[in-house]
Amino acid sequence: NTMFTYSSIPESLALTHTMNNFGVCSFNIIKKSSLLIVLLPIVVLGECTCDVDAEHHNRSESLKYKLVAIASILVAGAIGVSLPLLGRKVEALRPENDIFFMIKAFAAGVILATGFIHVLPDAFDTLTSPCLKENPWGKFPFTGFVAMMSSIGTLMVDSFATSFYKKKHLDKPHQVSVDGERVDEHAANVHVHTHDHAHGSVIPSDQEMGRSDLVRHRIISQVLELGIVVHSVIIGISLGSSGSTETIKPLLAALSFHQFFEGMGLGGCISQAKFKSLSMAIMALFFSLTTPLGIVIGIGVSSVYNENSPTALIVEGIFNSASAGILIYMALVDLLAADFMNPRMQSNGRLQLGANISLLLGAGCMSVLAKWA
Repeated sequence: NTMFTYSSIPESLALTHTMNNFGVCSFNIIKKSSLLIVLLPIVVLGECTCDVDAEHHNRSESLKYKLVAIASILVAGAIGVSLPLLGRKVEALRPENDIFFMIKAFAAGVILATGFIHVLPDAFDTLTSPCLKENPWGKFPFTGFVAMMSSIGTLMVDSFATSFYKKKHLDKPHQVSVDGERVDEHAANVHVHTHDHAHGSVIPSDQEMGRSDLVRHRIISQVLELGIVVHSVIIGISLGSSGSTETIKPLLAALSFHQFFEGMGLGGCISQAKFKSLSMAIMALFFSLTTPLGIVIGIGVSSVYNENSPTALIVEGIFNSASAGILIYMALVDLLAADFMNPRMQSNGRLQLGANISLLLGAGCMSVLAKWA
């Protein structure tokens, strides 16, 4: 027994030493795990910094790509907006032909996708950024609210402007021919109702419905250009202020196609409005220059501009939200609803099918571009 007891002492000491080592190791593991749990949020928060990106960018290299972007986007936008305008000289592309309905449906799909896929998600991202204060930006959906109010505002402008132009230009008495004499239209109507057996007939000098539609097309083209221009300047500033060539390269190609498709949509509306040649040229030039102008502004302020600053985020988010509301309203109400409910399209099954396919193609092409821009 004595021998067993003494021989067991080293084993007991070894067991005790092993247990102590295990306890120390466990303590170290727990300590390190606790430290990791404490520091992990700090590491994650460190990635979501609101400071200016400290990454070194090659300014001369990025400036070269920005200058290429200015030229490329300018040319693409000019070609896109000019095609429908020049198409008026081509018999098949005139507004009174069926093919024009399909071109307009494609353009409306582009504009609708621009509002839903490009502009509105950007507005949500900026106005829900962690760089903004929780109160009020995190407690109220400002993006949807601003987009809704801009849609309502567009409806009001649309309605009041149409009413104003109609009262100014369409409610005046027009001269018509009755029995070879020039009289006011109201007098001519009285003459016909009281002398329906007369040999003369009333020949209106202007088609009132056609003039009313012309007024509508002019208002639509002007309001639509406003919504597109606001968005174009913002994306131009974003590209111009970026210092990363890896960001600029895909944006260069994507925004060129973006401006081309948007230009086609706007050009179709301007073509239907039948402005004078000078007015059409000014509107087309104004659209073509907006994104390049935004890039120039972005280059100028790139040294001091911080896209993650609260002021920049709020301004960009509100303008994008308003632009999205305008574009969505114009695409659905003034472009698609007006054409798809047109009696001419309703009575032509092939035209309806072609317009629906064109609409889906336009929306699809613009949606695919969202992968890069």
